[in-house]
Amino acid sequence: MMVRVMRSGVIDAPIDAVWDLLRDFNGHEGWHPAIASSAMEPGDGVDQVGGIRAFTLKDGGFLREQLVALSDREHSFSYCLLEAPVPLNNYVARMQLRPVTDGDRTLLQWESSFAPPPAQAETLTRLVAADIYEAGIAALQARFRTGAPSPRSRPEPVAPQSRTMTRAPAPAEAMRAHAIVIDAYGGPEVLEARMVDVPPPGAGEVRLRHTAIGVNYIDVYARTGYYPLITPPGIPGMEAAGVVLGVGPGVGGLQPGDRVAYACAPTGAYAELRTMQADLIVRLPDSLSDRLAAAVMLKGMSAEFLLHRVHAVKPGDTILVHAAAGGVGQLLCQWGRHLGATVIGTVGSPEKAKIARDAGCAHTIVYTGTDFVARVAEITGGRGCDVVYDAVGADTFLKSYEALAQRGHLVSYGQASGPIPPIDIAAFAGKSATVSRPNFGHYTGTPAEVRAICDRLFRAIADGVIRPEVGREFPLRAAGEAHRALEGRRTTGATILVP
Repeated sequence: MMVRVMRSGVIDAPIDAVWDLLRDFNGHEGWHPAIASSAMEPGDGVDQVGGIRAFTLKDGGFLREQLVALSDREHSFSYCLLEAPVPLNNYVARMQLRPVTDGDRTLLQWESSFAPPPAQAETLTRLVAADIYEAGIAALQARFRTGAPSPRSRPEPVAPQSRTMTRAPAPAEAMRAHAIVIDAYGGPEVLEARMVDVPPPGAGEVRLRHTAIGVNYIDVYARTGYYPLITPPGIPGMEAAGVVLGVGPGVGGLQPGDRVAYACAPTGAYAELRTMQADLIVRLPDSLSDRLAAAVMLKGMSAEFLLHRVHAVKPGDTILVHAAAGGVGQLLCQWGRHLGATVIGTVGSPEKAKIARDAGCAHTIVYTGTDFVARVAEITGGRGCDVVYDAVGADTFLKSYEALAQRGHLVSYGQASGPIPPIDIAAFAGKSATVSRPNFGHYTGTPAEVRAICDRLFRAIADGVIRPEVGREFPLRAAGEAHRALEGRRTTGATILVP
């Protein structure tokens, strides 16, 4: 369903004066009351057809619009929406000026068409009509009524190339945003939605608008206090994708409007807006959506160092992946098969077994009804696995050792079923086994490490080696329900929150 919105108003100024103001596609911040800051993207002029301007609203929303037509003869321009915080699908707008002979005034006509979701049609139509068009026309009427000088009488405008995103100033004020805060360690019920202040970026920092937020088991550990990642009150979350709103002094390689993602400490991702250090943030390739980036950053980076750095999987290896239908598990299976390994996966149900097979498992084991150690011995002819990737913990750790081949490697990278009990390291001499407990931060703690891992990760996604998927999606305010689903093993693939 297409919606059409039209508004008009008479401006008390000659058409040339009004046109001089409006034909600057990047000049809206000078007259529209909703816009906080605006800048053309690098290389685009303010009246260049095809040029893109990125702008931030005073409520923190971020948008990108493209100039698709401009006519000085008709005093009109058209533009389309490339990105917005609300679903104004297929939005195309046109602004037209016409002279009014009575009093040398100008008629401004502003109209657009778009296809909103049916449930939001009334709300979005009202927003466009009142908050954008009526507010903008009223502001223009007030501007010229008070005798503000015509653009022709002002000093020469700044050259278009100097008004690019690289020169856009960092926001200088704190902003309010929704976030999930914990005041004390505990269950999912301690995740409370509230408004928080988000400061402007300082030296080496950026302020981001999150568009998608990853949910990971490490967030559960942080919420319960098992990992001391949060000192209450605090905001959970270590992974998100979004858009840069502003940069502080000393930040290189990032600028307002950049699509970015991160997976790193400290926590704080469960929020609409965030200010954080810029050094471990990476720009996203155009081919990777924000939703998939939030689904794959922490899990994909983990899979990269587990398969290439903790244990370098090679052709001919046999690997066992526990929780093979989970977020990291599916990536390990897909990538491990690509590396030439025979992949065995354990899962909790026949439905998850199908997911694991689709992800590259040559053999799947439903551990609730089968002894996976005996089945691994059967599959491998008694030899065992070269490496076992175990994120389950207490329920599987000792049996994972039993499933190893001689000189095999047990990689324990999670403990969803509970803490691993104390072990007798001497017992591992029976197979000359190696045991690892990798820490995500120790493999992703520097910009160089993050770049190297992400370069390989993004290539693997682009080449179809791995296929990240969003299994479940929750609104930010429902973070508690997302945690319940994760802890109850009611998820497959990745889970994300959407602000």
